[in-house]
Amino acid sequence: MKKYLLLLVFLCIPCIHYAQIEDAWVYLTDKQDVAQSLSNPISILTQKAIDRKNNHGVVIDERDVPVNENYINQLKSQTGITVLAKSKWFNAVHIRGNESDISALIILNFVDSIDFANKNLSTLKSNQQKTESKLESVATTFIYGSAFNQIEMIKGNELHLANYTGSGITIAVLDSGFPNVNNMSSFQRLITAGNILGEYDFVDRDNDVYTNTTSSHGTWVLSSMAGYIENQYVGTAPDASYYLFITENAPSENPVEESYWVEAAERADSLGVDIINTSLGYSNYDNPNYSHSASDLDGNTTFITKGANIAFEKGMLLVTSAGNSGLSGVSAPADAAGVFTVGAVNSSGTYASFSSIGSTMQPTQKPDVVAQGAASVLIRQDDVIITANGTSFSSPILAGAIACLWQALPDKTNAEIMQIVRESASQFSSPDYFLGYGIPNLQTALSNALSNQDVLYDELEVKIFPNPANNVLNISTPFDEDVLTIRMFNILGQETLTKNLSGGRNQVDISNLNEGLYILAVSSKSFKKTFKMVKN
Repeated sequence: MKKYLLLLVFLCIPCIHYAQIEDAWVYLTDKQDVAQSLSNPISILTQKAIDRKNNHGVVIDERDVPVNENYINQLKSQTGITVLAKSKWFNAVHIRGNESDISALIILNFVDSIDFANKNLSTLKSNQQKTESKLESVATTFIYGSAFNQIEMIKGNELHLANYTGSGITIAVLDSGFPNVNNMSSFQRLITAGNILGEYDFVDRDNDVYTNTTSSHGTWVLSSMAGYIENQYVGTAPDASYYLFITENAPSENPVEESYWVEAAERADSLGVDIINTSLGYSNYDNPNYSHSASDLDGNTTFITKGANIAFEKGMLLVTSAGNSGLSGVSAPADAAGVFTVGAVNSSGTYASFSSIGSTMQPTQKPDVVAQGAASVLIRQDDVIITANGTSFSSPILAGAIACLWQALPDKTNAEIMQIVRESASQFSSPDYFLGYGIPNLQTALSNALSNQDVLYDELEVKIFPNPANNVLNISTPFDEDVLTIRMFNILGQETLTKNLSGGRNQVDISNLNEGLYILAVSSKSFKKTFKMVKN
């Protein structure tokens, strides 16, 4: 369907005039009652959000304080200005209007800067493009009961057998429409359990996400996680809780959708969401002046990517589709270091040719891992089981399974869960730009995490000190080992140090490491243990 939409847009390009109406982000100078809000966080966050941050050591800061509504109202009253979205993380507002009207806002005393989406304007800020990741090819054959392959491939079914089905984990699905979800028999188990916690359409600014018929993409995505038809279909996280947010305006391509996404992510954080699934990607816009270059997809440049990195800092785990652009590369926010980017394979585990590949442009390995995205088994809005192609589906299939893993390991941080999943994957020791670290094995991930947590011998007091450390880290074991292997990973999963030592008491030089949180794996032929370590 999107192919035809794109064709119509291209045919109309000669008659469209972009010179007058522009999109821009207005960055504001300050916020209201910051100190008061931070001293009383329940006034700006839910208790679940506060608990999640406290449990994972995430600081509640000024970015959690809402945008000053008085400033927004003043912007709305300005000549020719339409306010479309807001972001508390960036303390910014997305607006639309004539270039001259937008430029005139700079005289307002609460406006810090204005960044135009149009790259040809002097205040240029790069914008993300939306790629073909919204395009999915639907197979004509309905396949019943075959959803087993896509969950068995990543061993998510083994987590279900252990009674980890996503209970207690909250997932926000940021997508386009969710038509008929509230009426489908396939979601009655979810609805009866009260596990749809809320909905919001950030495009139309209302709570109705079920009657938007421009796209059924969100319904299909949700089905891969939460769909349930007795004896026929089970999603990867049938007992998780969900928020359904529309951030995608399917008929058009405009950078305001990046702003909608950031706004939705901010709300997800305030609501205590654990996981965000994003089966959307941005690189090309209807207005070519807004489109992103390959160099923009560097993990730090686009608005949505920067927002995704903040969402990661806030403690949420972001699972994102790599995109369907094949060799043309990943889209935003899949380039972000803070997201867990998922590519696609077929039912046999072979690379799917449409799956977007990573490159040296991204600061971390992209994709991170892969899951079945070719002939994924889904449920259509009329309760019919279908197959469809796209990383749009490999992402939620894995996101649901990761929710089950996090249920089993509730004390792990988002960064630790991501690293545990990477280390379980089929080619962890030799990643590439097609499959990343490979196909995860979540049964192995859980087993390894539990064994690391419990250690093989309770009497082995493996210690690291001091923690936090400055330049030298001491590692002590109560016996001598032939070889002691030390591996350190930063919160983005990048291996920053590897060292082989003899047993007993050892010192490791960490003076070259940047400040921050690290995961330290200490292992020998007798044991393996993982620590959290802070470098000052």
